[in-house]
Amino acid sequence: MQSLSDEELANLISAGESERVEFKQSLRGNAPQGIREAICAFANDLAGNRLPGIVAVGVSDDGTPSNLPIDDALLRQLADMRSDGNIVPPPSMLVEKRLLSDVEIAVVTVDPSDSPPVRFDGRIHVRIGPRRHIATAQDERILNERRRFKDRPFDVQPVPTAKVADLDLALFTTQYLRQAVAPDVLETNDRSETERLASTKMIASASDPTPTVLGLLLIGTRVRDFLPGAYTQFLRIAGHELSGPIIDEAVIDGTIVDIIRNIEAKLDSHNRRSVSFTESPTERRSETYPAVALQQLVRNAIMHRTYEATHAPVRVTWFDDRFEILSPGGPFGAVNAANFGGPGITDYRNPNLAEAMRVLGYVQRFGAGIAIARRALREHGLPEPIFEPTPEFVLVTIMAAQK
Repeated sequence: MQSLSDEELANLISAGESERVEFKQSLRGNAPQGIREAICAFANDLAGNRLPGIVAVGVSDDGTPSNLPIDDALLRQLADMRSDGNIVPPPSMLVEKRLLSDVEIAVVTVDPSDSPPVRFDGRIHVRIGPRRHIATAQDERILNERRRFKDRPFDVQPVPTAKVADLDLALFTTQYLRQAVAPDVLETNDRSETERLASTKMIASASDPTPTVLGLLLIGTRVRDFLPGAYTQFLRIAGHELSGPIIDEAVIDGTIVDIIRNIEAKLDSHNRRSVSFTESPTERRSETYPAVALQQLVRNAIMHRTYEATHAPVRVTWFDDRFEILSPGGPFGAVNAANFGGPGITDYRNPNLAEAMRVLGYVQRFGAGIAIARRALREHGLPEPIFEPTPEFVLVTIMAAQK
């Protein structure tokens, strides 16, 4: 996204708070929550003007600079609001230090989302004039109908051959919905089941109840009938080559939750734990690989893989000397072969699936999975994971400890 020119920024701020502008004098008190709500509202763009909104930090209510010190720590705090997992799907936004009347301010510029509704803390915030509000049922319908299929990521594209009968509605109501939507919003009774499915992007819209890719991945009853590659293949091989004897193998399919639970149970069963009573006064247990590293990297593969136009699964192969994950789909967006796995480098092929995995508790903070895995491996005395991205696949390798 492009930065606003000095003239555009000055004109917006001089006009005062509006449907595109919010002022924050500082980050004290509940200001960070208000900024997140404003970011969410600007991303939802209820007015439909398709123009960016701004949060000007260090600006008083009358539009004059408040002389707030604008340092790197403040800018990082604002930038982290995009990826800390509270605003989903992550908005497209830019954080800058700018000048207003020759005084430094911080400006957060937010582009309208192509895939609304966007939620903060389970609530859909919208902007009506200079005020923020929780979306009404009618507001939600407008946002759902506004989603443009051609501009939408593959994970929320409708699957024409699927029907609502192919979704497990009981699973949606008893599990996903209760985690995705704030309790006070859920208690309102003016939204039909169809509207709730549309609001959470399980179907295309209330007027077109065709299941989306996301809906099938999360609550589908026969996922692979529509997405043949949506499964994980596990192999435990004795030796160092694929030609070695197979100790264990499994094809793990079902919903995303089924796949994650079952592959992690399989990994846990093979992650050999040794017990030592001699190296310390108390019993010490160790495992071949730190479980959290395996979890983060496998979940990352499931979240970022391509589900479009492929029958290839995520392949998890455990050799005697290493652990490999082969994921369909190469680097995406801002991520390329040169910067793959680098600190802070992330993009989302499946942003709505990423949102859902955060809702379900499988992602704590967007973009942190590789960093968590690296730290766990380092603390375990193992080398960092090796990433080998190609245009078609990403191969991740963890080497076992040398014996």
